[in-house]
Amino acid sequence: MANPGYGKRSAPDQSPCSPADFAHLPPREAAVAAYLDRLPEGADISVKTLARTLPYGQCALRTALNTLQRAGHLRRGRECVAAPGPDAGSRWITRSWFSRTARDDAWWAAFTRGDVPSQAAQAPAERPRTTLSRAHVLLAALGRTAPALSLSRTDCARLAPLVAEWFARGATDGAVVAALTAGLPTPVHHPAALLHRRLTDKLPPKPLPRVPLRVLECAECGSPGRPEALPGGLCGACRGGSPARPGPHLPPPAVHAHAARTRAALASRHKGATA
Repeated sequence: MANPGYGKRSAPDQSPCSPADFAHLPPREAAVAAYLDRLPEGADISVKTLARTLPYGQCALRTALNTLQRAGHLRRGRECVAAPGPDAGSRWITRSWFSRTARDDAWWAAFTRGDVPSQAAQAPAERPRTTLSRAHVLLAALGRTAPALSLSRTDCARLAPLVAEWFARGATDGAVVAALTAGLPTPVHHPAALLHRRLTDKLPPKPLPRVPLRVLECAECGSPGRPEALPGGLCGACRGGSPARPGPHLPPPAVHAHAARTRAALASRHKGATA
């Protein structure tokens, strides 16, 4: 495993495992990809660590990982994450994102911006579950904490969507129970009506959406760049293209003349201000 916070990160919305996942890759690259796919989150997938486990040398593994990048299974970069502690701020850390499902450059660019559409909404609806929801269980257990708030099964089913909204906004079980049981009147005539009022009036605000800050890096030289400038995970120079040439420089006499004109203009402006 890599140090905490580093190592392999799985891309979202991958297809289920299939024997044909890496059939489009050469045998060595397919074996490396299958091994990476089996590794848990946070596993060290650096070339040196893989060379100690797989029957390939570092040079061969580096070539294989670059092939996985070009095929859309791997991207390397950096991501800004919150450091532990309330006042610790944030820091940039190295990331290696792996996807069992091959992605094109447009998908990785969207992933870098944090606006990849979820495929969960496109999946077929699941069959109704017979088990009770977390919200229903919490409401049914309220009577143990506050006997005056004992509810019927019908009341729990009617109030469960309100509690589920609290959970969706980041509230914990303890926070919900505290909000519902603190300062109860004596006696409680209508427990369900009281809980409905509290669940509605004390509903916490929706959390602000957190946009991930990610930067992709060239797999060969490590230079950061926009996703559009790193097709296949490589920058233009490492793909064999010529680097951009800087613009023409002014000759020294022209620089001196321009500086003299600037100083003269500043001097005349200063005289005018003091006159």
